[in-house]
Amino acid sequence: MMTMFGFLGGTIMAVESGYKVWPHPNSEKIYNRLSDAKWFLAVRWCDNLLTPAAIINNMGELTFINQFVLKMGEEKFIPQQYRLDIFAKCLPLLPNEIVTYELNNSEKILEIRGLEIDSRYGKVALVTTISVDH
Repeated sequence: MMTMFGFLGGTIMAVESGYKVWPHPNSEKIYNRLSDAKWFLAVRWCDNLLTPAAIINNMGELTFINQFVLKMGEEKFIPQQYRLDIFAKCLPLLPNEIVTYELNNSEKILEIRGLEIDSRYGKVALVTTISVDH
């Protein structure tokens, strides 16, 4: 019996020695843990967006940022004082459920998705900018 499922625009398939991910630059790559395969796809999802995006953990840390956030700076994307509140918004979300968050004193609206990559650590928040009015 083969297990295969879609995850953030990719596919994870269980194989005898672990998990394969499509698309992947190395078609022979096998991850030993399902959480590693999910993490690869979460990073790929953020990295392929055409807007600033990041992954926030339960400590309020940006554990991954895409090239747009790298260019603008983490603090300009999401100031430190908002990160734990943004993370808290992801906790009650069901899979594929999205909420928006407007930064105070800003015209920036963020889209937040809750995602469980590794059950040992709980959810992370995938955050991207959906609106910036100048």
